[in-house]
Amino acid sequence: MVIAAGLTACHTQHPPKTSNFASTLPEEIPEVGAANGAIYQSGHDQELFDNAVARRVGDILTIQLMESTAATKSAVTTTKKDTTTTLPGANILGGALTIHGRNVLSGSLADSSAFDGEGTSAQSNQLTGYISVTVAKRLANGNLLVRGQRWFTLNQGREYVQIQGIVRPMDIGPDNIVPSYSVADASISYGGQGALDDANTKSWLARFFDSPYMPF
Repeated sequence: MVIAAGLTACHTQHPPKTSNFASTLPEEIPEVGAANGAIYQSGHDQELFDNAVARRVGDILTIQLMESTAATKSAVTTTKKDTTTTLPGANILGGALTIHGRNVLSGSLADSSAFDGEGTSAQSNQLTGYISVTVAKRLANGNLLVRGQRWFTLNQGREYVQIQGIVRPMDIGPDNIVPSYSVADASISYGGQGALDDANTKSWLARFFDSPYMPF
Protein backbone atom coordinates (compact mmCIF):
# COMPACT_ATOMS: atom_id res chain seq x y z
CA MET A 1 0.00 0.00 0.00
CA VAL A 2 2.87 2.39 0.82
CA ILE A 3 4.53 1.64 -2.54
CA ALA A 4 1.25 2.22 -4.37
CA ALA A 5 0.78 5.57 -2.64
CA GLY A 6 4.30 6.62 -3.59
CA LEU A 7 3.90 5.62 -7.23
CA THR A 8 0.64 7.50 -7.56
CA ALA A 9 1.93 10.75 -6.05
CA CYS A 10 2.38 12.22 -9.51
CA HIS A 11 -1.29 11.48 -10.29
CA THR A 12 -2.65 13.48 -7.36
CA GLN A 13 -4.92 16.33 -8.37
CA HIS A 14 -3.95 19.73 -7.04
CA PRO A 15 -6.28 22.71 -6.52
CA PRO A 16 -5.99 25.54 -9.05
CA LYS A 17 -3.53 28.34 -8.33
CA THR A 18 -5.68 31.40 -7.75
CA SER A 19 -2.93 33.82 -6.75
CA ASN A 20 -1.37 33.75 -10.23
CA PHE A 21 -4.65 34.95 -11.74
CA ALA A 22 -5.44 37.68 -9.22
CA SER A 23 -6.56 41.03 -10.62
CA THR A 24 -3.80 43.48 -11.54
CA LEU A 25 -4.43 46.93 -10.15
CA PRO A 26 -3.69 50.03 -12.24
CA GLU A 27 -0.57 52.03 -11.58
CA GLU A 28 -0.93 54.70 -8.94
CA ILE A 29 -1.21 58.27 -10.19
CA PRO A 30 1.44 60.46 -8.53
CA GLU A 31 0.10 63.02 -6.12
CA VAL A 32 -0.08 66.59 -7.43
CA GLY A 33 -0.17 69.87 -5.65
CA ALA A 34 -3.19 72.07 -5.09
CA ALA A 35 -5.00 73.50 -8.10
CA ASN A 36 -3.42 76.70 -9.34
CA GLY A 37 -6.45 77.94 -11.23
CA ALA A 38 -5.30 76.85 -14.68
CA ILE A 39 -7.58 74.87 -17.03
CA TYR A 40 -5.19 71.92 -17.31
CA GLN A 41 -4.30 70.06 -14.14
CA SER A 42 -1.67 67.30 -14.23
CA GLY A 43 -3.09 63.86 -13.45
CA HIS A 44 -6.69 64.84 -14.27
CA ASP A 45 -6.51 64.87 -18.07
CA GLN A 46 -9.19 63.08 -20.10
CA GLU A 47 -9.11 62.40 -23.82
CA LEU A 48 -12.22 63.53 -25.69
CA PHE A 49 -11.78 61.27 -28.72
CA ASP A 50 -10.51 57.84 -27.77
CA ASN A 51 -11.72 54.24 -27.92
CA ALA A 52 -12.53 52.88 -24.49
CA VAL A 53 -10.45 49.75 -24.93
CA ALA A 54 -7.83 48.20 -22.66
CA ARG A 55 -4.30 49.49 -23.22
CA ARG A 56 -2.81 50.22 -19.79
CA VAL A 57 -1.84 47.99 -16.86
CA GLY A 58 -4.93 47.32 -14.77
CA ASP A 59 -7.44 47.99 -17.58
CA ILE A 60 -10.26 45.48 -17.98
CA LEU A 61 -10.61 43.42 -21.16
CA THR A 62 -13.37 40.95 -22.03
CA ILE A 63 -12.42 37.68 -23.73
CA GLN A 64 -15.05 35.76 -25.66
CA LEU A 65 -14.38 32.05 -25.20
CA MET A 66 -14.81 30.33 -28.55
CA GLU A 67 -12.86 27.11 -28.04
CA SER A 68 -13.86 24.04 -30.03
CA THR A 69 -11.55 21.13 -30.78
CA ALA A 70 -12.12 17.73 -32.36
CA ALA A 71 -9.61 14.98 -32.99
CA THR A 72 -10.01 11.50 -34.43
CA LYS A 73 -7.34 8.86 -34.86
CA SER A 74 -7.56 5.29 -36.08
CA ALA A 75 -4.94 2.66 -36.82
CA VAL A 76 -5.15 -0.84 -38.28
CA THR A 77 -2.17 -3.20 -38.46
CA THR A 78 -2.23 -6.70 -39.93
CA THR A 79 0.86 -8.89 -40.36
CA LYS A 80 1.30 -12.52 -41.37
CA LYS A 81 4.39 -14.65 -41.86
CA ASP A 82 4.81 -18.29 -42.93
CA THR A 83 8.21 -20.01 -43.01
CA THR A 84 8.91 -23.55 -44.28
CA THR A 85 12.39 -25.11 -44.53
CA THR A 86 13.28 -28.63 -45.66
CA LEU A 87 16.62 -30.22 -44.78
CA PRO A 88 17.41 -33.15 -47.09
CA GLY A 89 19.43 -35.96 -45.62
CA ALA A 90 23.12 -36.07 -46.40
CA ASN A 91 24.56 -38.99 -48.37
CA ILE A 92 27.20 -41.03 -46.65
CA LEU A 93 29.27 -43.42 -48.79
CA GLY A 94 26.85 -42.99 -51.63
CA GLY A 95 23.71 -43.60 -49.60
CA ALA A 96 21.49 -42.04 -46.96
CA LEU A 97 21.94 -42.91 -43.30
CA THR A 98 18.81 -44.72 -42.20
CA ILE A 99 17.65 -46.50 -39.11
CA HIS A 100 14.83 -48.97 -39.58
CA GLY A 101 14.34 -47.48 -43.02
CA ARG A 102 14.03 -43.85 -41.78
CA ASN A 103 16.44 -41.16 -42.89
CA VAL A 104 17.76 -39.76 -39.59
CA LEU A 105 19.64 -36.81 -41.16
CA SER A 106 16.68 -35.28 -42.98
CA GLY A 107 14.24 -32.86 -41.38
CA SER A 108 11.99 -29.90 -41.90
CA LEU A 109 11.07 -26.68 -40.08
CA ALA A 110 7.76 -24.83 -40.26
CA ASP A 111 6.73 -21.61 -38.59
CA SER A 112 3.60 -19.49 -38.87
CA SER A 113 2.74 -16.21 -37.10
CA ALA A 114 -0.05 -13.67 -37.48
CA PHE A 115 -0.93 -10.36 -35.84
CA ASP A 116 -4.07 -8.30 -36.19
CA GLY A 117 -4.39 -4.99 -34.28
CA GLU A 118 -6.89 -2.17 -34.49
CA GLY A 119 -7.38 1.02 -32.47
CA THR A 120 -9.67 4.03 -32.63
CA SER A 121 -9.60 7.24 -30.58
CA ALA A 122 -11.91 10.27 -30.73
CA GLN A 123 -12.07 13.39 -28.58
CA SER A 124 -13.97 16.67 -28.75
CA ASN A 125 -14.13 19.70 -26.46
CA GLN A 126 -16.13 22.92 -26.49
CA LEU A 127 -15.98 25.96 -24.24
CA THR A 128 -18.02 29.10 -24.86
CA GLY A 129 -18.82 32.17 -22.83
CA TYR A 130 -17.29 35.45 -21.71
CA ILE A 131 -14.68 36.24 -19.07
CA SER A 132 -13.26 39.63 -18.11
CA VAL A 133 -9.56 39.88 -17.33
CA THR A 134 -7.11 42.63 -16.46
CA VAL A 135 -3.96 43.78 -18.23
CA ALA A 136 -1.03 42.52 -16.17
CA LYS A 137 1.79 43.94 -18.30
CA ARG A 138 2.34 46.00 -21.41
CA LEU A 139 5.15 44.48 -23.45
CA ALA A 140 7.82 46.41 -25.32
CA ASN A 141 6.11 45.88 -28.70
CA GLY A 142 2.77 47.14 -27.40
CA ASN A 143 1.13 43.75 -26.89
CA LEU A 144 -0.77 43.16 -23.65
CA LEU A 145 -0.24 40.32 -21.21
CA VAL A 146 -3.69 39.61 -19.73
CA ARG A 147 -4.91 37.16 -17.13
CA GLY A 148 -7.95 36.65 -14.98
CA GLN A 149 -10.34 34.15 -13.45
CA ARG A 150 -14.01 33.72 -12.68
CA TRP A 151 -15.47 31.58 -9.90
CA PHE A 152 -19.03 30.30 -9.78
CA THR A 153 -20.39 29.21 -6.42
CA LEU A 154 -23.11 26.69 -7.20
CA ASN A 155 -25.03 24.15 -5.18
CA GLN A 156 -22.71 21.45 -3.80
CA GLY A 157 -19.55 22.96 -5.26
CA ARG A 158 -17.64 25.71 -7.05
CA GLU A 159 -16.54 26.00 -10.67
CA TYR A 160 -13.83 28.21 -12.12
CA VAL A 161 -12.46 29.48 -15.42
CA GLN A 162 -8.90 30.79 -15.64
CA ILE A 163 -7.20 32.29 -18.68
CA GLN A 164 -3.87 33.91 -19.43
CA GLY A 165 -2.26 34.99 -22.68
CA ILE A 166 -1.00 37.79 -24.92
CA VAL A 167 -3.33 40.07 -26.89
CA ARG A 168 -2.55 42.44 -29.73
CA PRO A 169 -4.27 45.82 -29.35
CA MET A 170 -5.39 45.68 -33.01
CA ASP A 171 -7.37 42.49 -32.26
CA ILE A 172 -9.46 44.23 -29.59
CA GLY A 173 -12.86 45.25 -30.94
CA PRO A 174 -14.48 48.63 -30.33
CA ASP A 175 -16.64 46.97 -27.68
CA ASN A 176 -13.46 46.00 -25.77
CA ILE A 177 -13.91 42.30 -26.61
CA VAL A 178 -11.35 39.96 -28.16
CA PRO A 179 -12.06 36.34 -29.21
CA SER A 180 -10.09 33.65 -27.46
CA TYR A 181 -8.62 32.33 -30.72
CA SER A 182 -6.76 35.67 -31.06
CA VAL A 183 -5.05 35.22 -27.67
CA ALA A 184 -1.46 34.04 -28.17
CA ASP A 185 0.11 31.51 -25.79
CA ALA A 186 -3.32 31.09 -24.23
CA SER A 187 -3.59 28.99 -21.10
CA ILE A 188 -7.23 28.19 -20.35
CA SER A 189 -8.31 26.10 -17.38
CA TYR A 190 -11.80 24.94 -16.45
CA GLY A 191 -12.63 22.80 -13.45
CA GLY A 192 -14.48 22.58 -10.19
CA GLN A 193 -14.31 21.85 -6.51
CA GLY A 194 -16.82 20.34 -4.13
CA ALA A 195 -18.92 17.23 -3.60
CA LEU A 196 -19.81 16.72 -7.27
CA ASP A 197 -16.20 17.01 -8.40
CA ASP A 198 -15.06 14.62 -5.67
CA ALA A 199 -17.69 12.08 -6.69
CA ASN A 200 -16.41 12.15 -10.29
CA THR A 201 -12.76 11.71 -9.29
CA LYS A 202 -11.09 8.31 -9.03
CA SER A 203 -9.52 7.36 -5.74
CA TRP A 204 -5.73 7.18 -5.51
CA LEU A 205 -5.80 3.36 -5.42
CA ALA A 206 -7.96 3.16 -8.55
CA ARG A 207 -5.61 5.60 -10.31
CA PHE A 208 -2.68 3.37 -9.37
CA PHE A 209 -4.21 0.31 -11.03
CA ASP A 210 -4.91 2.39 -14.15
CA SER A 211 -1.45 3.98 -14.20
CA PRO A 212 1.40 2.85 -16.50
CA TYR A 213 3.33 1.74 -13.39
CA MET A 214 0.97 -1.21 -12.98
CA PRO A 215 2.89 -4.26 -14.29
CA PHE A 216 -0.23 -6.28 -15.20
